[in-house]
Amino acid sequence: MKPFLTVIAGPTASGKTALAVELALRHGGEIVGADSQQVYREFDIGTAKPSAEELAAVPHHLVSVVEPLEPFSAAEYQRRADAAIADVVSRGRRVFVVGGTGMYLRILLHGLVEAPGADPRLRAELEALAAAEGREAVHRQLAQVDPETAAKLPPQDLVRVIRALEIHRQTGRTASEFRREHAFAASRYPFRMYVLSPPREALYEAIDRRTAALFERGLVEEVRGLLARGYAEAAPMRSVGYAQAKAVVEGQLSLEQARELVAQETRRYAKRQLTWFRKEPGALFVEPPYDAVRAAQAPQEA
Repeated sequence: MKPFLTVIAGPTASGKTALAVELALRHGGEIVGADSQQVYREFDIGTAKPSAEELAAVPHHLVSVVEPLEPFSAAEYQRRADAAIADVVSRGRRVFVVGGTGMYLRILLHGLVEAPGADPRLRAELEALAAAEGREAVHRQLAQVDPETAAKLPPQDLVRVIRALEIHRQTGRTASEFRREHAFAASRYPFRMYVLSPPREALYEAIDRRTAALFERGLVEEVRGLLARGYAEAAPMRSVGYAQAKAVVEGQLSLEQARELVAQETRRYAKRQLTWFRKEPGALFVEPPYDAVRAAQAPQEA
């Protein structure tokens, strides 16, 4: 019998970690992360990893488990998350899955999309186009054949843009079609997913505070050190926060410009996260102070 998972999802800065730690302490649980950036070691400040106090209070899994230049896929996430869940359950503990990476949660709960494999020749062709004409040129190709997916992906997310084009070129079908079919796949675990959904103004204020805190804690200095250690091409370096801090180090942005851009891009990212979770089957949206989540966490629920 598969273990029951309590899933705490939602946009960045919505309070997922704090709530999950509270619930795990109350109910004898452990946390399995579902964040595509927090899996990487050494990228700490910009990924807003749990604090030292939170990590000490409750065991966390899938945080700081991958070397900066190590390839890491959604399939590998599923494999490691399954192993972590089995480990937690074997010790009689409850599982709280926490994170905002919608694809990781979907793959953990519903399995991998049965899409075609990689096409190295096509990938090389599209990467060359991006290098010659900019990532926007590749994104425009996607918008012509799969406007739904293109609307969800910024041009900077070249990996996912290329993957969507790859799917279409090989099958004649769009990545969005595959996603819709996948949304109705059988669940791999019994679960209850809570999506933390603060009012927009409160969420944006929290994002602004988090952005200021990242820079105050030394995000630019962290990036300077990561670049010196040869991690310019690490996956997290392309994410919001790291990309702008890298531009500061390289003299392309002022500190104030970087802060404004990070806050702006994070707000956009949070909007995309909420859009994703609205399409997840069984997702329950809850507003602060999240008492509905606390009240539902009776041990017999599992």
